[in-house]
Amino acid sequence: MAEEHPDLPQRSLPAATVPAEVVARTERRWLGLMIGVLIVMMAVVVLTGMANAIHPPSNVETIDPTTLHLGGEFAESNLGTAQERDGSLTVRLVAGQYGFAPDCTKVAVDTPVKFRLTSTDVIHGFLLPSTNVNTMVVPGFVAEVRTRFARPGIYRMPCNEFCGAGHHGMWARVNVVPKEQFKPVALTERSTCVQQ
Repeated sequence: MAEEHPDLPQRSLPAATVPAEVVARTERRWLGLMIGVLIVMMAVVVLTGMANAIHPPSNVETIDPTTLHLGGEFAESNLGTAQERDGSLTVRLVAGQYGFAPDCTKVAVDTPVKFRLTSTDVIHGFLLPSTNVNTMVVPGFVAEVRTRFARPGIYRMPCNEFCGAGHHGMWARVNVVPKEQFKPVALTERSTCVQQ
């Protein structure tokens, strides 16, 4: 073991070495900056939570998943595409393990479409690739998303939230047709593309 000798001359630091005081000052500045960023981020989380009443920033409607099929908006006779008085379309769907009801809906191209969905059992996902539609369907809540289809075609709707053993087979579709091929329905009628 080498012994320290207090009488040895002190060597000067190499030219590339930064003095300890400069390193400590720089570290204090970076620490202060990181603490400031952390405070700002926490303030954003807290203020956003308070402003949105700790709910997701979306349409927050509740519904009883055990009785939704008995009547009201999500009764079986009310599912599918409905035409509103203003010409827009509302599509009502119910997600359940392992399918959507109805599993095929028909809408017109270049028309405002509002999807309203709920779940009877577990959390499901609702995704329409190549559109702005992507939401979670949570039991006890009504999810609402709006879009407009620019091109006709068949849009496949996978459940993109793992919902159980049959999740991989949970698909539905939206058949987007030209306006002249979309038969207007009465306010009390519902349209689907399911084969009769």
